[in-house]
Amino acid sequence: MRKPWILVLFLVVTTRIPAQELYVFSEPASNMPAHSISAKLTGHFVTRDNIYGRLSQRYMPEIMFGFSKKVMVHLSATFANMHTNNFDFESVSVYGKYRFLSNDEIHQHFRMAIFADASYTRVPFHYDEITLMGDKSGVEAGIIATQLWNKFALSGTVSHTQVLDRSRHDKVIYVPARNYQSFNYVLSAGYLLLPREYTDYRQLNLNLYFEMLAQQTLDRKAHFVDLAPALQFIFNSNAKLNVGYRFKVSSNMDRMTNQSWLVSFERTFLNALRKKI
Repeated sequence: MRKPWILVLFLVVTTRIPAQELYVFSEPASNMPAHSISAKLTGHFVTRDNIYGRLSQRYMPEIMFGFSKKVMVHLSATFANMHTNNFDFESVSVYGKYRFLSNDEIHQHFRMAIFADASYTRVPFHYDEITLMGDKSGVEAGIIATQLWNKFALSGTVSHTQVLDRSRHDKVIYVPARNYQSFNYVLSAGYLLLPREYTDYRQLNLNLYFEMLAQQTLDRKAHFVDLAPALQFIFNSNAKLNVGYRFKVSSNMDRMTNQSWLVSFERTFLNALRKKI
């Protein structure tokens, strides 16, 4: 009778080990637990945008599937007023990640993964910055490498994005010229602040993150470099609350804003995809 509880506790403990690489603004090479489902709601808040000069907000409900220890898929949609006067449905997207390398040791590991993302949005084409989270329709592919040492995790991501907008193939001359492709770079660091010693899966986890997000467009040369500190609270090993702030360090492109806030909550259901016996 005790075996199922032992198995659940084992799964909880093993999923807590890489807690400091559950980054807030990016994905690590590690995947969510196999056979699990997660539900997540993310809110992005811009205190003063460059179109309407008001508070703009975007909400992204998301469902994630951990089909195996190597494969995970995200399905999401966005609802926002960032590009229009009214708050309305904005976009849909699908994200997939495959972890192809795992070098795991006690209290440390090195992992690599490839990912692809596709998004469709109905909002107008605004700004030089290329992002598929509600702002542009397009595809993105990249590679992630993550190293964990005890309570510290470091991760790097390189990706390429292609915007699939109808204006890319029309005969209209846009001034300034529009950007349709970019290279993207992310460097993420995470540190487990609490607990200092693990004794129970119900202990509160507190993680500190610091991420650098950068982009270089390839059509008309433009770039940005942002920094994004964040805090993450993990409850009962299956629920996460994230709070992050993103701000510009360097940029020469037209963007919606130079600073924004992110708040998200995620709940994971372990073994939700495992077959019942």
